Amino acid sequence: MTVVTLRKDDFTVNNNEVDPTVEAAVTPPAESPVVARPAATGGRTSRFKPLFEAAWPPMVGIGAFLALWAVLAPMVETSLGALPGPVDVWHAFVGLLGEYAAARADAAATEAAGQVYTGAPTFIDQIFTSLETVGLGFVLASIVAVPLGLVAGMSKRFNAAINPLVQVMRPISPLAWLPIVTMVVSSAMSSDDPALPKSFVVSAIVVMMCSLWPTLINTAIGTASIDKDLINVGRVLRLSWFQRLTKLVLPSSLPFIFTGMRLSLGVGWMVLIAAEMLAQNPGLGKFVWDEFQNGNEQSLARIMVAVVVIGLIGVALDRIMMALQTFVSRNRTV
Repeated sequence: MTVVTLRKDDFTVNNNEVDPTVEAAVTPPAESPVVARPAATGGRTSRFKPLFEAAWPPMVGIGAFLALWAVLAPMVETSLGALPGPVDVWHAFVGLLGEYAAARADAAATEAAGQVYTGAPTFIDQIFTSLETVGLGFVLASIVAVPLGLVAGMSKRFNAAINPLVQVMRPISPLAWLPIVTMVVSSAMSSDDPALPKSFVVSAIVVMMCSLWPTLINTAIGTASIDKDLINVGRVLRLSWFQRLTKLVLPSSLPFIFTGMRLSLGVGWMVLIAAEMLAQNPGLGKFVWDEFQNGNEQSLARIMVAVVVIGLIGVALDRIMMALQTFVSRNRTV
């Protein structure tokens, strides 16, 4: 057996440099921070990539719509001038905010002097009035529709009894309900100083009459589609009618109920604008009507502001209902 002894001189060459192949074999590679940076950057990029992929299509769509609006708006001539573009609408919105700030300052000064402020409601005030009106109408519609839908879903006879009435009343326009509701409310609220303005009550009831049907129908469908095994289990356990309702029916039909409530809220918000226009209840509908009647050079831009705000509020209300549905459905017991 031959023993080979390696010396340091065996790894050197004439210019006293170490052979790179031998150096790679005997020297462990050191970790380089330069190699780690791209990996970290790639990790951050991979985290932000789904967000970017989800965000850029709607941003491109909105940008294209604004650009098309800005190009085509000056070409559309009306009796009040050219159709306002996005910049004109933004300036009108800033002007409405300035009017609100000035009105709040006047109201504070008037109240500080011990007097009652009687100024006209501003655009922001009318937004809150519309939200209060649609909120009252939506709550009344839910109070009526959800119990009726639950009973209709649990009883075939009751469902058969109310179904013709629902199908007849569901397509009726809010413009047809408004005169009837106005006369009924005017006769019922005969006092000179009612707790709520008559126009506010009329608008809320019209919203209720037109928006309760999606909730009622979806609640009935959700209740009727409950798994029959759950109902049989309730019978075996001898649960009372109220116990079956709270422990079996409601948890299982919650997705259908909230779907109907989302649809009802959207219908109510659309109906509200027409009801406020005709009932002259202070709100976004009356604001649009008043600006249309004024007919000055700023009216078109202010009407466009109201239209954009109505759409944005509608989207916000729908997202709120979606979040509430997710929260409630997450805590279901069935």
